[in-house]
Amino acid sequence: MEQGYSVYIVDDDEAVRDSLQVLLDAVGYETETFSCGPDFLDACDASFKGCVLLDVRMPKMSGLEVQGRLQEIRPDLPVIIITGHGDIAMAVGAMKAGALDFVEKPFHEETLLESIDAALKQAAQSDRQHAMSADAQRSIERLTPRERDVLEQLVIGRPNKVIAFELGCSPRTVEIHRARIMEKMGARSLSHLVRLSLAAGIDPDTV
Repeated sequence: MEQGYSVYIVDDDEAVRDSLQVLLDAVGYETETFSCGPDFLDACDASFKGCVLLDVRMPKMSGLEVQGRLQEIRPDLPVIIITGHGDIAMAVGAMKAGALDFVEKPFHEETLLESIDAALKQAAQSDRQHAMSADAQRSIERLTPRERDVLEQLVIGRPNKVIAFELGCSPRTVEIHRARIMEKMGARSLSHLVRLSLAAGIDPDTV
């Protein structure tokens, strides 16, 4: 179970909201409930961390409409669709639009908990990737223009001698730049440096 993450329950049926909250609270999940999509969207800000249990059929705004809006404002929040009998086609449509999973009423507890666990793990992984990307971008900003040139050459797989030729300097100079790049980026190895560079948005295909 991921710590610091919540399950946001969005369903117009009070009995469903209450039963889900009781179940999830009992097994240790943090929960927050909303009776309609607009209320959830109004509250959903950068502090929301976790996943969304979203009923597909609601007045005011359908689950698909809420999901579409979430894709615009918080695409990092995994969505699990709650579906009743006859709503499977809608649930499949939601998954095609990016929902992680769907669960049918009445809920099978084990299936529901497995789906929520997978969604929270995905949310945590997304947060870690965003944090790594932000850290890597800050590190790249510390590089000199020549160090950035060397880094881009390293990312596309060129050896020191070829980089030296391309940049018009000596292989020894490239080695010095490479060591400084590794230090500034906090990279443990060349493969780690490449991963950090990719996370920061350096695309080898456009270098």
